[in-house]
Parts: sequence; structure tokens; C-alpha cells
Amino acid sequence: MQTLLIIAGGGAAGALARYGMTQLVQSTLGHGFPYGTLAVNVLGCLAAGAAYGLLDRGPGLGQLWQALLIVGFLGAFTTFSAFSLATLQLLERGALLAALANVLLSVLLSLAACGLGLWVAGRWN
Repeated sequence: MQTLLIIAGGGAAGALARYGMTQLVQSTLGHGFPYGTLAVNVLGCLAAGAAYGLLDRGPGLGQLWQALLIVGFLGAFTTFSAFSLATLQLLERGALLAALANVLLSVLLSLAACGLGLWVAGRWN
């Protein structure tokens, strides 16, 4: 139960940080391109790599910190960080084809699913 509460707290903070960062970047750079989303994804990936490197490979700082920062905060801040980290972990294990498949399938299937969702919503309207 403690882990779930820690993840929930981190997720709430990550969602708020995502919203704030996106609003700040978009208001600064304009709305002609999704700069806010791009900034959140890149920053989230940087943070995921650093957090994983420190928490998983470091001096045993604990599963609760991973749950708070990686699963909770960064999971809500950007799921792109989870995707990127999983892909890099495949590459570290030497699974080049699996990493490539993860990239291609994630992007193509996600775009197709989003398009299908838009189509279904349009049919209901």
C-alpha cells in the first residue's frame, strides 16, 4: 500500500509539472508547433536516464525512490521517458532487433490507435 501511495503522489506531482512546463514553453515559443510537448518529452527522458542511472545502478537508494521518481513522477510527466528507457535497456542487453521493433511498433501503432480513436469519436458525433 505504501508503494501505491508513493506512486500516486509522484504521479500527481508529475502531472502538475507537465501541465506547468507545457504552458510555460507554449506561451514563450508560441502555439504553431507542440514545443511544450517536445520539451516535456526531452526533459523527461533526460531525467529518466539520470534517475535510472542513479537509483538502479547506484548505491542501492531503494525501490521506493524508483517508484516515486520513475514510475510516479516521470510516468505522469511523460510516458515518452518510459518508452525511451525501455528501448535503451533493450539495446544494453544487445537486443537490437527488439529495440528497433519497440520503436517502430510504438510509434506506428500509437499513431494508428490515436487515429482510430479520433475516427470512432467522429462517428459518435
